[in-house]
Parts: sequence; structure tokens; C-alpha cells
Amino acid sequence: YAEHKVIIVGLDNAGKTTILYQFLMNEVVHTSPTIGSNVEEIVVKNTHFLMWDIGGQESLRSSWNTYYSNTEFIILVVDSIDRERLSITREELYRMLAHEDLRKAAVLIFANKQDMKGCMTAAEISTYLTLSSIKDHPWHIQSCCALTGEGLCQGLEWMTSRIGVR
Repeated sequence: YAEHKVIIVGLDNAGKTTILYQFLMNEVVHTSPTIGSNVEEIVVKNTHFLMWDIGGQESLRSSWNTYYSNTEFIILVVDSIDRERLSITREELYRMLAHEDLRKAAVLIFANKQDMKGCMTAAEISTYLTLSSIKDHPWHIQSCCALTGEGLCQGLEWMTSRIGVR
């Protein structure tokens, strides 16, 4: 079977590792900040995803590109409460999309922490990140709550629906 490589990126504290372990076990795992990466295989309807959850602290972001080769999907996790740092997320997103190794990657954006009071909606985040301007990569934005797992299945379904669509 083919393994489809996925990188899970986003700023520190966005919820990347929580999402990874929700995919894996459907339960909340108490995580500590990721130094380096966590990697797990997630199987959805006989589709095998190899998911790399990469630490998002500023000092680690420069090493993200070491994970890019053969990546089919980028999962960008956005903390929907963290308005202050959305501009950094945006910079990182466009830096990734410009990278040669990611030219074929599809992008799933998780608007995480939708259970929090005062969070930005997926639509607001989409507008702020100007997702409609992304023409050369398939993309999808999905509201979710990593702690309850809400929205995560829909995101995975979008990814499985993209397999073999080129």
C-alpha cells in the first residue's frame, strides 16, 4: 500500500499534537511542547497517512523544510483565539507554499479551538489568510476542536477524497 506523507504545522500551542493523537486514539492526550517531531501512522478507510507533527516554536520553524520532501498534504493548525499571531501563521503558510518540495501538496487548514469564547470563525481566518488567492494548491479550511475531536473527521475525509486527484 502507498503511504501518504502529511506534515502537521502551525505555531506553538495551536493544537497540532493534540490533533495528531485525536486521530490516533480518539482521546485527548496531555501533551508538552514538541521538540523535533512526533510521527504516527493514521489509517482512514484503508488509506495510510504518515503524519509528522513538527514543533512550532520559533526556534524550530526554520527546520520545517527538512520535512518537506515527498509531502502530499500540509495540515496547518491555527489557534482561532490567537489573533496577535495570525500574521505569523500567514507568513509561514505562504513561505511553505512557495517551497519547491511542496509544489504538489494539498493544504488542510484546521481552525482549532472553535469551542472558545471569542474565537475567530473559519470564514474570518480564511479571509485573513487570503486563502482564495491560493490557486496552485488544493486547499480546504475546517473548523475544529482538538479537545473534543469535533471537525477532525471532516478534515480527514477531505484528505482521503484528494488522494489520486491530480
